[in-house]
Amino acid sequence: MAWTLKSPAFADGSRIPVKYTGEGDDRSPPLEWTDPPEGTKAFALLCDDPDAPRGTWDHWLLWNLPGALRQLPEGVPTTQALPDLGGAVQGSNSWPKIGYGGPMPPPGHPGTGTARAVAGGTHHYHFVLYALDAALDLEPGAAKAALQKAMKGHVLAEARLMGTYSR
Repeated sequence: MAWTLKSPAFADGSRIPVKYTGEGDDRSPPLEWTDPPEGTKAFALLCDDPDAPRGTWDHWLLWNLPGALRQLPEGVPTTQALPDLGGAVQGSNSWPKIGYGGPMPPPGHPGTGTARAVAGGTHHYHFVLYALDAALDLEPGAAKAALQKAMKGHVLAEARLMGTYSR
């Protein structure tokens, strides 16, 4: 069976509800996933928008989620350390702030990233959950490049969920 990532808040490929955007409450959406590959010790999560005006915009970096976890609640706190999530930690998004920052594309912006936005200014938000064979030795607050470097050689598999949003 394929390893899957989903959200009870929106279906893959559909519009992210305003509640989870910069125009709403700017809360992280709830996420759920099926059993990961054997040997998974930890997870890392990245959320980005490749359609942003200045290139890919990072919305959320989270790592060292315990391998036994199968969901994230709505509204994960925007703190570096997450003791309620088994000691997981968060990094700096592109604002740069710690934790989740929801979709807030420029009104009508058609996108300039590698995954061109469709007519009407719709941007694509990719949530990618990585199954890792070990927890990462990475300081809280790290940026995407450091997270990707730390994950190198530890990724067993990835599961994806994509939502859209436009203003």
